[in-house]
Amino acid sequence: MIAFPPCKINLGLNVLEKRNDGYHNLETCFYPIPLTDILEILPSQQLSFIPTGTVIPGDSTDNLCLRAYALLQKTFDIPPADIHLHKVIPTGAGLGGGSSDAAYTLRLLNDLFALQLTTDQLSHYAQQLGSDCSFFIQDEAMLGKGRGEILEPVHFSLSGKYLVLVKPAVHVSTAEAYRGVIPQAAKQSVKSILENTSLPNWKGVLKNDFEASVFNSHPIIKHYKEKLYELGAVYASMSGSGSSVFGIFDHPIEYADEALIWSGMLTR
Repeated sequence: MIAFPPCKINLGLNVLEKRNDGYHNLETCFYPIPLTDILEILPSQQLSFIPTGTVIPGDSTDNLCLRAYALLQKTFDIPPADIHLHKVIPTGAGLGGGSSDAAYTLRLLNDLFALQLTTDQLSHYAQQLGSDCSFFIQDEAMLGKGRGEILEPVHFSLSGKYLVLVKPAVHVSTAEAYRGVIPQAAKQSVKSILENTSLPNWKGVLKNDFEASVFNSHPIIKHYKEKLYELGAVYASMSGSGSSVFGIFDHPIEYADEALIWSGMLTR
């Protein structure tokens, strides 16, 4: 079985408060975009994981795909499998590629071995793998609260708009991003902005709380956001804790830059 795990951008990201467990309560909108990895899982005589494409940092034996397999194996007597992940989505970019791969591993294993897990059950497993993993169990924009694992539908669409996604050659760790942010109550909720404010009025209202400190430490990221606005973006923002930046346009644009990751029309 083959699947194409997509990545996401964050439309707004409010860091509301630090929790007693060390995590933070957030509010954001996860929006899927059609830049994907390629994941193939087949029954096998022994478990194997083969990564290709973009190099994945860290120990491959601890990859989230293998952790997803091990998580299901605790409950179900699933046979060994060959897991082949061709990595396209850049890592450390605030795009959730690793979380998507993990969620789609759960989905493929569920289908391949007829585990008959419901969406809610898959989401429960996904939450154990990462804060935003459960978002990728479904294929639609969702409002994320809590650590990002509490999801609800948000009623708006960017279908027909054009997206330009760039990633400067810098790395922003999640820990670094959180060290620089000051949690605070939001003046207006992400949900309210998305459902009641037209896209041309998002600028200056729909904010990513990580931007201030990340831009201060990595001005090249701010440069790319400003460049997207100069090119005519209706709205531009850093995704997640960075370092990728996206711009939303009303029409396709010619854009050539070594930082370009993906550009195209959104269809959902």
